[in-house]
Amino acid sequence: MKVNMNKREQQRIIKEEKQRAARQREKFATTVRKTVFFVVVPLLVIVTAYVLLNQGTTYSTTEIAANDHIREPGEKPVSIVVYADFQCPACAIENQTISQAWPSIRESAQLVFRHFPVTNTHRHAWTASLYAEAAGRQDRFWEMHDYLFATQPDWSNLSEVENEFDAYALELNLDIEQLHLDIASEEVVMKVRNDLRGGTASGVRGTPAVFVNGRQLSNPSRARIIDAVNDEVNSG
Repeated sequence: MKVNMNKREQQRIIKEEKQRAARQREKFATTVRKTVFFVVVPLLVIVTAYVLLNQGTTYSTTEIAANDHIREPGEKPVSIVVYADFQCPACAIENQTISQAWPSIRESAQLVFRHFPVTNTHRHAWTASLYAEAAGRQDRFWEMHDYLFATQPDWSNLSEVENEFDAYALELNLDIEQLHLDIASEEVVMKVRNDLRGGTASGVRGTPAVFVNGRQLSNPSRARIIDAVNDEVNSG
């Protein structure tokens, strides 16, 4: 009988230990849930809000931003918005095409350049955009823009491009120290990033992408660009 009592006592003790362990697990789970609800969730909300608020504004192909780079701005009936990648060979050709068309349309159109570096295939495209954007801080955006496209074959296959781009900057009489500070600045990085985001939102899937008053041109040859501009002028 004494042995049976001992077994029942042992069973009671084991049962109480299991119940105590279950209560401890439930208490721990409750603490974790409270931590997630009162700490982790608000933190995620704050981080998400911070990221969204600091992404910056993007602009459609019919809008002109205060920080856009505009060639020959003015009160003109037509805006040509170009999304391009400085390391993209087709973009270099398109730049020449627009340059050839420009004398025929400059009285009616303004040209807007926006960055769209395709970094998965062009490893120097992002750096090139930063250099051009930083050059714009010294009022030399279009000079660096033209230089980068004109010399594209010289730097596209280099392992590192910073020294090469520094040399271009010196030829343009830029302040190199200030240029490097601007390249590292949040404003310059965000401009390139927001151009890229805006282009994606506008349907850009490759470069170059040319929009005339918001309408994307397929195969934008010199003749097609001139015709598109003239059509916009005549329809206005």
